[in-house]
Amino acid sequence: MVSILCISSLVGVQAQTKPWSLNDCIDYAIQQNIQVRQSALSIDQNQLYSEQAKAAKLPNLSASASQNFFWSKDYDSETASFGSLGNDNSSDYGLNSSVILYNGNKLNNEIKLAELDLKSSTYNTETIKESVQISVLNYFLQVLYAQENVSNAQSQIESTEKELELAEERLNLGLIAQSDLLQIKSELASEKLALANAKTTLGIARLNLMQLMELPSDTDFEIESPELSQMLNQNLQPVSSSIFEQSLQIRPQIKMVESDMQLARLNEQIAKASYLPTLSLSAGLSTGYSSSLSGFNYTEQLKDQVTPSVGLSLSVPIFQRKQAKTSVGLAKIAVSNAELTALDTQNSLRKEIEQAALDVQSAQIEFEANEENFQSVTESMNVANEKFNQGLINSVDFLYQKNLLITAESQLLQSKYQLIFSYKILDFYKGIPLSL
Repeated sequence: MVSILCISSLVGVQAQTKPWSLNDCIDYAIQQNIQVRQSALSIDQNQLYSEQAKAAKLPNLSASASQNFFWSKDYDSETASFGSLGNDNSSDYGLNSSVILYNGNKLNNEIKLAELDLKSSTYNTETIKESVQISVLNYFLQVLYAQENVSNAQSQIESTEKELELAEERLNLGLIAQSDLLQIKSELASEKLALANAKTTLGIARLNLMQLMELPSDTDFEIESPELSQMLNQNLQPVSSSIFEQSLQIRPQIKMVESDMQLARLNEQIAKASYLPTLSLSAGLSTGYSSSLSGFNYTEQLKDQVTPSVGLSLSVPIFQRKQAKTSVGLAKIAVSNAELTALDTQNSLRKEIEQAALDVQSAQIEFEANEENFQSVTESMNVANEKFNQGLINSVDFLYQKNLLITAESQLLQSKYQLIFSYKILDFYKGIPLSL
């Protein structure tokens, strides 16, 4: 089984020749996630329990057969002595069946209990899948951010290399001092170090995503770079209470705790059934043969000794050493605990949505501020670049302005991906499928 799974995984990887989209990554991660696969096995297990609970209402049927041999000596009273050793044998055959007619509705409640267990395990699987989707989205955006950061760092190096060429020409003409040239060389070295760090960050982000997907690190893996500009700055004003009410209807973790509450209440009813009597119906059919019964052959004895039987059995609990009382008490505690767990889950969801709504508003404000700052610094940089080319400012002032631009670009990039992530998390709570 393990080897088959490994082979199918490798085939899936080899078939992925185009760049991986977010949905590709999510689908593959869910398919390979161990927790998801284990929870799927729990669903199969609870399906079997559900079928077994329904079958418990049916009559059982068992067959029995036995063959016995006896050896004894006959006693002769006239001679007061035992005769020679003789043997007898007998055969017994039977069919028996029984069915519970009444046990305080326990069987029906156990069927409902098994069905709720099945639903709960399904909701648990969906909850795990959602957690995987959020993690994949986070790592996917980290890779996109790291890729764009590397691209920006490379562009900065290309720009500085051109500035270095210009500075060398101006130094040869005696228009600038040696210190100006050294300043630009120092800046170029810093930018190359920044590029190396950006590539390292990209490698780590890529590895994190692949490991989350259970994808070997030596796999040829590239992600799709979607157009994100249309997602930016939507000027949303999310109402957390409205999203919360909507989310209560669709979130699997809410449905799971609601099922758990019903489970606890059913367990209480099942525990209370221990106070009630149990009525069972039984039926049987038996026959047999004995060699000691003379005058009848084997077939005749089996035919003539057929004995049918029908019986009712009533079991009334009188004193159970507090077992039933304790079971009911524990079941009531479990109901209260399930209700508190459901309330805690709802409160956690409400807080998460409130935080997500606030994150969207904060991310929008931060992105707008960084976008305005970047535009302003870019304009200042254009002016500084013209002045530097004309020799009106020295390299120190020019590089100061350029570093302001690099910082502003970095801050804008960070706020961009934070905003996209915030939007997607809000979509998630609204029940909108994750996509880019």
